[in-house]
Amino acid sequence: MFFGRFFATKRLGCVWLTILAVLAAAETLAADRPNVIVMLSDDQGFGDFSHCGNNDIATPNIDSLARDGTFFQNFYVCPVCSPTRAEFLTGRYHLRDGVSGVSSGGERLSLEVKTIADAFCDAGYRTAAFGKWHNGMQPPWHPVCRGFDEFYGFCSGHWGHYFSPPLDHNNTIVQGEGFLADDLTNHAIKFIEDSARESKPFFVYLPFNTPHSPMQVPDRFWQRFADKDLKQLPEGLSADEVLHARAALAMCENLDENVGRVLEKLERLKIQDNTIVVYFCDNGPNGKRFNAGLKGRKGSVDEGGVRSPLFVRWPTSVAAGRTVTTIAGAIDLLPTLAELCSVGLPSQSIDGVSLVPLLTGAPESKAESLPKYDREIFSHWNDRYSVRDTRYRLDANGQLFDLRADPQQKEPVENREEKKRLAEALKRFRNKTEAENLALKQTSAGEGAFRVGDRSHRNTQLPARDANAVGKIKRSNKYPNSSWFTNWVNLDDYIFWEVDVSQAGQFEVDVYYCLDKSDIGVELSLSAGAGSVTAVIDHANESGLIGGAEDRLPRKESLMKAFKPFRLGRISLKEGPQRLKLETRSIPGDRSIDFSTLILTKVAN
Repeated sequence: MFFGRFFATKRLGCVWLTILAVLAAAETLAADRPNVIVMLSDDQGFGDFSHCGNNDIATPNIDSLARDGTFFQNFYVCPVCSPTRAEFLTGRYHLRDGVSGVSSGGERLSLEVKTIADAFCDAGYRTAAFGKWHNGMQPPWHPVCRGFDEFYGFCSGHWGHYFSPPLDHNNTIVQGEGFLADDLTNHAIKFIEDSARESKPFFVYLPFNTPHSPMQVPDRFWQRFADKDLKQLPEGLSADEVLHARAALAMCENLDENVGRVLEKLERLKIQDNTIVVYFCDNGPNGKRFNAGLKGRKGSVDEGGVRSPLFVRWPTSVAAGRTVTTIAGAIDLLPTLAELCSVGLPSQSIDGVSLVPLLTGAPESKAESLPKYDREIFSHWNDRYSVRDTRYRLDANGQLFDLRADPQQKEPVENREEKKRLAEALKRFRNKTEAENLALKQTSAGEGAFRVGDRSHRNTQLPARDANAVGKIKRSNKYPNSSWFTNWVNLDDYIFWEVDVSQAGQFEVDVYYCLDKSDIGVELSLSAGAGSVTAVIDHANESGLIGGAEDRLPRKESLMKAFKPFRLGRISLKEGPQRLKLETRSIPGDRSIDFSTLILTKVAN
């Protein structure tokens, strides 16, 4: 028995030595690789840059990326937020990976695929994301479960307040500090400093939250535009549309300042020459403003809804001052960055192609003649499809446009051969992605439910966004993202989630609520199957609406409140799919709580 234990221990020691050797080798190899910073703006259009012809705005820091690096003029993303993020993260069209919406679980990226962060993490990089995630909240969809060592920001499709709001830090709710875009940049800079201090290569994903609404921006940026005569606005705008454009441009100048802060930090740390910097947008502009004459805006599958500038700077390897006209897309960033950094691709099939030949100095006329660039790029949203090749776009109405002669899509052309060719390519794309989506649904039972108690993380956040309400309970806004529930006046009313508990056990329950003093004594109960927990709320949390005072024009989304946690107690949950139900057992005053978020923390198995 002694010799058995000895040899078992020796074998185990050898395994650990092998693992440590592999990790050490990965760190040594990674040390010779460039750092990467990918910045992604939210609802910024192609025309929201001075580099792209907008004379009403100044974006010198972002423009410098074109001067010192390469600018892609025909770069394509998706019409809305979460699909673009999914395509960047995986190098695949979002339709293949279950991303079908922007809320209520439709934004979640399939667990069957690996992300760009997984690839860089496996290669020895420190990885972090700071900003708007929008590809799933509950573990294992949370960013810290998708290859990122650190996350600070929010997982929802939009956020209700931009000045010191509650945020998510590694799946724990914390309080933000200052204007959100500035706060995200502060955290990214600290991560960069820490990585440089440790002499470790880093991969930073900085998905900003602006200029997405609500239209909030610090005074010093707003004052530049509050009374400015904007020369390039479309004609016939309403007063609110003009205000929206002013606020969006002010937010874009704030973004430019934050890009400048990141670039300045790289120079101070003397790592600018070994850092790849990427900047692009997630869709077309979120309002009527200058967009370089392109047809459509956010939500459209025309040029104005899916065309974004792409800026790539790497002083030692990427050509400076070059404009590339070859078509490219968000699906190309993963294979491109992986090749530039000698990082292995994830095991799944990739739709994108590497853009390295277009970046590293070869004449574009020669590089773009490579067979891999003679292709189609597909766009989809809300059952509308279009397809773009090197010359034409076939739009959602079946009209063909020659974008070399007519980049603004003003006049369709009659070319039956080209129209037929693109229509057939689009049909093949739809058939392929729809079949893959069906197969994904059949092999991913339970992914429609919201996961609770995943083994990778103790905490599970269940916001109002992901819940349903019965009775007279009302959502604070028709847009679920960043909403909350109110008007809870009847004992028969309740809130529920369809969940899938990964592992049976006990969970501490915290409810984020608001309650007037006159309504103290509300008795809440959370139940699922035979498990339940009940408690009486014995202290108030009074809060008015937050956010309106900082808005530059009336918003469409929900205003917020200052929700605080109440410890409801401990509940036992069985494993598997079930309905989690939050009820009120007594309402001594006029109403029950206003509800924001439920937190379940695993404490025992």
